[in-house]
Amino acid sequence: MPIKFLDKLSQDLSELLNDKEEYNVIIEVDQEQNKKSFTAHSAVLRYRSSHFNKELTNNVTNDDNNNKIITKPNTSAQIFEIILKYIYGGIINTENMDARTLFELMIVADKLEFEDLSLKLEDYLIESKASWLRTHFSIVYRSIFKNNIFKNLENFYNDIIAKYPNLIFESAEFTTLHESALVSILKRDDLQMKESEIWNYVIKWGTAQNHTLPDKLEGWSDENFTTLKTTLQRCLPLIRYFHISNFDVINKIKPYKKILDEQIWNDLKQHLMLPNQPIEYIILPPRINLTQELPKRINNELFSTVINEEHAAMISSWIDNQPTSYSIRNYPYEFQLILRGSKDGFAPRTFWDICNGYDNTIVVAKVKGTNEIIGGFNPLAWDSTKNILVKTNKSFIFSFEDNNIENFILSRVKNEHEALFYFPIKDKYGPIFGYDEFMMKSDVSNFSKDKQSMCYGSDVYEKSIRSSDKFSIVDYEVMTNN
Repeated sequence: MPIKFLDKLSQDLSELLNDKEEYNVIIEVDQEQNKKSFTAHSAVLRYRSSHFNKELTNNVTNDDNNNKIITKPNTSAQIFEIILKYIYGGIINTENMDARTLFELMIVADKLEFEDLSLKLEDYLIESKASWLRTHFSIVYRSIFKNNIFKNLENFYNDIIAKYPNLIFESAEFTTLHESALVSILKRDDLQMKESEIWNYVIKWGTAQNHTLPDKLEGWSDENFTTLKTTLQRCLPLIRYFHISNFDVINKIKPYKKILDEQIWNDLKQHLMLPNQPIEYIILPPRINLTQELPKRINNELFSTVINEEHAAMISSWIDNQPTSYSIRNYPYEFQLILRGSKDGFAPRTFWDICNGYDNTIVVAKVKGTNEIIGGFNPLAWDSTKNILVKTNKSFIFSFEDNNIENFILSRVKNEHEALFYFPIKDKYGPIFGYDEFMMKSDVSNFSKDKQSMCYGSDVYEKSIRSSDKFSIVDYEVMTNN
């Protein structure tokens, strides 16, 4: 049975990296004021990295001391130092590494052909940094298709896009989307868009790739249609033509019939006139409508008993200052449940005990006797030890009337010095936004029993979010978007 001393081996090799006498390779990375040189050993680089093995064989020069020189101007010194320590010691310490650094490290590891490392980092980002991935959608999504290796991230994002397609289709960068990315989206059976809209966006993307095409379709030649057909050859077979209404086939598909294979167009025409007659073209199934699916679960809990995912999307857009119309349709946020009154209890002290230390939290409550939902966002950490007014310019309060997504009031803080109040008497007072613009209170240690909670005035926030009547609640929740 072999006895392994891998930790000692890793330690010794890591110390070799600091040897400034026996090195024979100098690696210059980064640019201008951030430029930095690292020393290394060709034997280690060759056997640990196929990329550096090729570089050392084919593309290096030597300095006056016969050291081999490798330059990596597009790699940051910070990232390369981590990579070099990995080459020698086989260890990456992610404990204090922020999500952006992890992402950049994954990309560099892939470029340098450390496949095991890049894929491990990919999985770690999905498992531990999902919130960051969602809020940095654009930069990450485009990067993963340059090498077409990060399949787990591709699936992670396509799951979001399938549910919130306008996130990508209505973005300003849609027409610059990599072809492989568009194809991977079109393959989704659960893409939540009308097929005629998908067709419109595919045409938009295809024409944008060919700047010489005339602006008006009436001026197109056969050659122009052939150009578009060639550009879209991977996309066109993925359209579910036979699940497009007759009206849209005539008005949207027919003008571009020359980019379709003759068999598809002939079968479409027959289907319009004789929908029950067999055709030769293999009909793709309709895309799955997910609007009736079971409620989303987070940590084995129902997503929310107070709000639905449309509410969550709208609240997410307020946090990031996105247009409301954008958020309702496609904002890919996910909240982590911290406290639920019906599960953890309605005592004010319970709020402080459970939520202490959590930041970026959303408090939502359902008013008893109405369908109103009221809530507030606190970007700072709740602190049960403090009895002070708390300053922030990013908090806001809100309400939804009759549980209606369209009937909302959003009120942002206008006096940042009094944005929140951590009241001294924690056994009676829970979260307080302003002084009493949104305050949860109970004299009997149960928010659901006595009508002591209130939403009075609008001195600290822009406007009042409900009438001045005091109320009790049916249920309430605290969630974080971290």
